[in-house]
Amino acid sequence: MTLLNPFAPKADAAGASDSRHEHHEEEPRRHLFVNRPKVYPADVHGPFRRLKWLVVGLLLAVYYVTPWLRWERGPGIPDQAVLVDMVGRRAYFFFIEIWPQEVYYLTGLLIIGAFAIFAASTMVARLWCGYTCPQTVWSDLFMWVERKIEGGRTDRIRLDKAPLSTAKILKKTAKHGAWIVISLLTGGAWIFYFNDAPTLLRQMAQGEVSSGVLLFTGLFAFTTYFFAGWAREQICIYVCPWRSYQSAMMDEDTFVVTYQDWRGENRHPVRKSQSWEERAAEGWGDCVDCKLCVHVCPTGTDIRKGQQISCIGCGLCVDACNSVMEQMGRPGNLILYDSQSNQIAKTEGKPATVRLIRPRTIVYGLIMLTVSCVMAAALLLRPSVEVSVLRDRAPLFVTLSTGDIQNAYTIKILNKTHTARDYAVGLSGLPAARLSLAGEGGEVAAALNLSAAPDSVATYRILVRTPAGSVASGSSDVSVVVTDKASGEAARHGTVFMAP
Repeated sequence: MTLLNPFAPKADAAGASDSRHEHHEEEPRRHLFVNRPKVYPADVHGPFRRLKWLVVGLLLAVYYVTPWLRWERGPGIPDQAVLVDMVGRRAYFFFIEIWPQEVYYLTGLLIIGAFAIFAASTMVARLWCGYTCPQTVWSDLFMWVERKIEGGRTDRIRLDKAPLSTAKILKKTAKHGAWIVISLLTGGAWIFYFNDAPTLLRQMAQGEVSSGVLLFTGLFAFTTYFFAGWAREQICIYVCPWRSYQSAMMDEDTFVVTYQDWRGENRHPVRKSQSWEERAAEGWGDCVDCKLCVHVCPTGTDIRKGQQISCIGCGLCVDACNSVMEQMGRPGNLILYDSQSNQIAKTEGKPATVRLIRPRTIVYGLIMLTVSCVMAAALLLRPSVEVSVLRDRAPLFVTLSTGDIQNAYTIKILNKTHTARDYAVGLSGLPAARLSLAGEGGEVAAALNLSAAPDSVATYRILVRTPAGSVASGSSDVSVVVTDKASGEAARHGTVFMAP
């Protein structure tokens, strides 16, 4: 098989190469990749910008404040409201305590979160991307710092093009210094979710933190600094997979940021001496081609070219365009949140409609409701005691001098309560069986009295024996039953008893 070079000179029918190459004429160099122009988002004022600031402030407050909230759980138990205790192998969320064996709750939360984003995208496209995505939140914060230090869009462009000077060095240093401080606070706050916040802060102040804490704080600080300070819109456009999934979530009734080209085209700058009636007569639309909608976009998207994968649906271009239309004395909402079906209806002179309840939104809602109900029921009905059993495999059984058949088991009793509990441990399915603790020479009985410390797993090795004539040869199904003596709650685990 011959591989063809698409950049090689093309041969004619006789096999000769193009005459241009024979005369060594230069051709424009072809690049597989081009540098993306730097985006300098301009500041804008309006309802969507105020909404974004409100969401940014709320989410940042929740992120930084949550590790400091307290929740009393009793003596010896962490009182941090939200804590992932890796050492103690627990996750605490206010009144909910999750054990490692209950990781399925995390799976349920991920399912609910995923379908919530699906539902939001079906109704209002990239609502998550434009307002609540961490990349968007911290990029907004970093850009606000950048504007405060380096100035508006024009000032920042001039500063980057200007030769190196003392003023430029001071501004750049101040900006990156502020970014680094925010990044360290971000990484530090994230570590607080995995450690007791007041204790860890005191250790940081005293310089007594572990290398692991320093490593993860630095890692999260670096990713925040790089993603929000340098990469910014490139994360949304090239890295984040959600930009590709959104097209599958949208339909003709999805509300997206829309440029009404039937009203704005043909676009042309306005002349002071020209009336809007004269513009209309000459075939010009309401768009005056000021490009302010492009300048305020955090990803540099020109929404006038239609829906694009780079648009995150933040609506800042709506604020920008409405401010221009107001100055021109024209009706607003040349750019607005609208659906494809509404745009078709408007061009046909039909009334616009809103269809938020559709088959796919109903399906997403039912899935979220079902998973939420299952998780709530599991939380309300989950037992305070669990047991796991592992039968010894070597040997499979032992024949005692009395003729009894003996099997050995390792049982683990999980006490989910905050107090020490006593349990009665018995065997179901083998009436003649007697139990004893291995290695202690204790009394053989039909049930054992065992205990477990608060919030812990108690491990015991027990021996089960039964007369040879009371059990069938081979494998017999049995269950280890653990009963809480105080509450009467029982947990069981199936296993087998082996006999010759």
